[in-house]
Amino acid sequence: MIIDCHCHAGKGDGLTGPWDTSAPLEKYMRWAAAADINRTAIFAAFHSDYAIANREVARIVASRPNRFYGLAFVHASRDRGRVREMVQVAVQQYGFVGIKVHRHDARLTREICEAARAFAIPVLYDPTGEVSIMELIATEYPDVAFIIPHMGSFSDDWRAQHSLIDYLVRHPNVYTDTSGVRRFELLEQAVARAGARKILFGSDGPWLHPGVELEKVRLLGLSPADEQLILGGNFLRLISRRREQPLAIPETPSRPAPLQAEYRDPWDHQHFSA
Repeated sequence: MIIDCHCHAGKGDGLTGPWDTSAPLEKYMRWAAAADINRTAIFAAFHSDYAIANREVARIVASRPNRFYGLAFVHASRDRGRVREMVQVAVQQYGFVGIKVHRHDARLTREICEAARAFAIPVLYDPTGEVSIMELIATEYPDVAFIIPHMGSFSDDWRAQHSLIDYLVRHPNVYTDTSGVRRFELLEQAVARAGARKILFGSDGPWLHPGVELEKVRLLGLSPADEQLILGGNFLRLISRRREQPLAIPETPSRPAPLQAEYRDPWDHQHFSA
């Protein structure tokens, strides 16, 4: 099974560029079918009210539940105080399997991380090059999986992308996706140093062609088992812990235990077949 973990869908309510105007899926679906991509994780385009945008994504997911996964987009600043409620609606009513956050809106916050912890779902966070924050986030929330798209920078910031590899190696809960990574040797380094279990296939559709992005994974020359991890197994593993009924979050949460020096994947007990 091939799963694209990174695709926008639906209408934005701005007019500054495609990213906040519209993310139509018609052409993407034709491209994906031609590339034998079986399922796609979708989330909203930029929007001034993500509760509205998430409802539109939920309708798309509901129209083809065997084709789409949904991620709840939240604004770390504007949605402050209602993030848990938004995520609860997304998980329990819409069946969503993760959270999407973008530094273009605001930096990732504890409120979002604690909501992800409560529902045991991953966070797809685009830091727009500010990858150093992952040292704090990964350590403070070792039981939350963080997927950093574009290896940390869609703008092809080599320094940020190279630095992210270190976080992939050192933190069991930090992952990346392949979408929009133009420096192929960095993908090779990420797999060689961090392993195939830390990389997810993503396209950043509908604006990037999923077939083109998929070919980058094929060209890595991996074993069939490692290639399948990147093309779908890792995503399935990360969403497998999702809880419909979240644990209560204490008002003053205790500090999590530090990470072990030895690499441990908290989701390693799960196994999936293609």
